Amino acid sequence: MSKLFDLQGKRALVTGGTHGLGMAMAKGLAEAGAELIINGTTPEKMEKALEEYRSCGYTVHGFLFDVTDDAAAKEHVDKIEAKIGPINILVNNAGIIKRVPLKDMEVEDYRKVIDVDLVGPFIMAKHVVQHMIKRGEGKIINICSMMTELGRDTVGAYAAAKGGLKMLTRNMATEWARFNIQTNGIGPGYFATSQTAPIRVDGHPFNDFIIQRTPAGRWGDPEDLAGTAVFLSSKASDFVNGQIVYVDGGILATIGKPSNE
Repeated sequence: MSKLFDLQGKRALVTGGTHGLGMAMAKGLAEAGAELIINGTTPEKMEKALEEYRSCGYTVHGFLFDVTDDAAAKEHVDKIEAKIGPINILVNNAGIIKRVPLKDMEVEDYRKVIDVDLVGPFIMAKHVVQHMIKRGEGKIINICSMMTELGRDTVGAYAAAKGGLKMLTRNMATEWARFNIQTNGIGPGYFATSQTAPIRVDGHPFNDFIIQRTPAGRWGDPEDLAGTAVFLSSKASDFVNGQIVYVDGGILATIGKPSNE
């Protein structure tokens, strides 16, 4: 059974893998045996991230480029394939959010969110899949969100992008399944990261809301994503295609407040 989840000899390209949930998923893939290729845009974050990965004993390579830059993405994907080896797994994790009510949001900001969160995954997958098709196998994982299914105040652009990413995932699966390429998504719930630290304190209204709204009764730990990432990257998911796996502690399963009993 362990062979189903073994990623030895595989290479995983994780965009936005210098911190947060991207790093947590990348570490999970590395623990399963994958060689890591990390994308980012900030030299300081990349240097710090590579030190963190290597301190854990992982084999890792870092590349700085913008996933929304078509020419740069193609150049780096081709360089990785030629100099490091086949990209067996692509995790489209890079993303941004701008919390602005839609009526107040600048069109430029709206387009930026769509560009990074929806166009970026298309660009990366387009270039990586050319090589996967030639080999007759590959795994693509698009990082979606609960906002793929739900709306919430001030995140309209993000929700629009993530909703679109769900349908992009299904269309990638439709077009590429015949080449033995599986394209799926992961929809994280609310996770304990450095970004959420200021609101994860007892008594904060949003912290209390998440604890009460989540059947599991807690925020997610970034490590909770590792197992799903490994599953969707491994042979265990070879007949899973076009699906979004929500890792949310059960939020999307219920409409009401969980019982305290």
